[in-house]
This record gives sequence, C-alpha cells and structure tokens, in this order.
Amino acid sequence: MTSAAHDLAQVAREWHEAVILYPVYSALSREFVFDVAPCTVLETVTDVPDHDTVEEAREWLALMDGRTQVHQLRQFLQTTSLADEERVRALLSRHLRKPIKTNSDRDKIDFLLVQFFSLTAPSQLSDADVSLDFVAQTLEPVLGPVEPAPSRSAAVLDEILQDARACHRLSELLHSEILERGRSAKAKAGPSYFEATSMVAFTRFSFLMRRVFFRLMHGDLNAILDGLQDLERAGVTAIDCRGAQFSQKEPTGRLRMICQSWKVMFHAEYSSGQPLRMLVDLRVAVEQALSGASGMSNAASPSAE
Repeated sequence: MTSAAHDLAQVAREWHEAVILYPVYSALSREFVFDVAPCTVLETVTDVPDHDTVEEAREWLALMDGRTQVHQLRQFLQTTSLADEERVRALLSRHLRKPIKTNSDRDKIDFLLVQFFSLTAPSQLSDADVSLDFVAQTLEPVLGPVEPAPSRSAAVLDEILQDARACHRLSELLHSEILERGRSAKAKAGPSYFEATSMVAFTRFSFLMRRVFFRLMHGDLNAILDGLQDLERAGVTAIDCRGAQFSQKEPTGRLRMICQSWKVMFHAEYSSGQPLRMLVDLRVAVEQALSGASGMSNAASPSAE
C-alpha cells in the first residue's frame, strides 16, 4: 500500500469512528447540558470528507472529551442503549491513542476497559474464571496480545479484593477505606498504568470490585425492603429517618419507591459517595425501627403464667 493510500485509509477509519461516536457525544451534551453547538459536518457529511472537514470533526470531539467528566461518562454509558460493543471499543481506541494522557483520561480508560470486558465476556462468568490470562484474552481486540506476569501491583490489588470480599454489608466497604485503597493503587501506578499488563490487572480488579459492590448494595436494599414489609405488617407506616437525611416520619411506601430508584442509580455510579451513605444510614434507621416495633410488641404481650 502506498503512503497516500495508507493515509486515505487512516482518515477513513478515523471518520467512521467519529460518525459512530457522534450520537454518544451529542446525547452526553444534551443530558449534562454542556452548551456545545452540534457538529454540522458530522450531521451532514456521509462520505469520507476532505482534510478541513475531518479537522473540524477532530476539534469538536476533542472539545467534548474535555467537557466530559468520568462520572458523567460512567453514568451515561451504563444507562443508554448507545453503549454497544462497537461504540465502547471506539471510545477506548480514541482515548488510548492520545499521546499525553491525564488522570481523567486514565480514569475514563479504566472504566471503558471494564465496560468493554463486561460487554464481551460470557454473562455467567464466575469470579474464579476471571483470571489475568482470561482478561488479557478478552481485551486483545483493544490492547493487542498481552502476556500477563505476576507483579507486586497485581498482588496488592488481590489483597484489596480479598478484604472487600470479607465485607458483609455496604457500611463495612465504605468505612474500611477499601475503595480509597483501590483508587490509590491506580494513582500510584503513574504512567505505568498504561502498560498493557497493568491495564489488564486493573480491569480484572475493577470488574471484580464492581461485583462485590453490587452484592453488598443489593444486600442492603433487600434488607431495607424486607424490613419495611415487616414494619408495615406490624402496623408501622412511617419511621424516623433523620439519620439518613429524610424526615422524622418518613412514609414506608415512599422509602420503598426510593430504594427501587436507587437500584438504577447505583448501577450507574458504584463509587457515588453521598447517596451510598444515605443507603447505609437508611438500613440503620429501618433496623432501629424494627427493634422499636419489636420492643413495643413484647411489652404489649401478656407475660406467661
């Protein structure tokens, strides 16, 4: 292939990537009100364009990359039908190509790698199957061939995972600083994070940590919902939830609706701070209400002769 033909093919690939990503960035702009004008050339040009048109699209996409924060990307991609394998792979390729990567780029790549792995790995995958070799094989379409090797950083991540798996409720995970240890390990990796073997290790870690979070989150939500049902059976229709930033007489029906909505929200943002702490505190409030209701019931029951 001649140099000119190679350049033309590269431009064609770049333009195709821009076209399939344009709906994603446009939807992001609308959802988070970026106040960025649409890119006319990406809306109207269908064939591979000239240099000036490609450059205009490049500038628009770069602007959108700068506006989009990692928590916005995470929330959006986990709640939209636009996040298919092709688009997630294109987003990954786009960020991996950047010659100079910021901490924000690292966090986006970290999330996108986990998202790509989740989309392409078997749905019934057990934790034991998520080995470094398996993750490397699954990520080969975006990272190329990788041969993982034991390392100190991978051992540190396994220690954090072990501590996370030992947690029985969400409050333990939040108060033990396990999530902070994971973020610290990523930050300490520095530029070496972008080495293929390192990205494989962090993808495995983040994927398995997400599973731990979902297990604990659903455990707390189910405990709250079961507790609300028990309270209503006992005739209690409102409880004191001031400790969870609700009212002194919060209706149990409203709390049930809130818990259902949290299932969706926490699926999108598992490292979210304040709402997660509200969930933890709400479980405490429900348990206290159950204890109070049980005490009243016992006091009202006649003593055995």
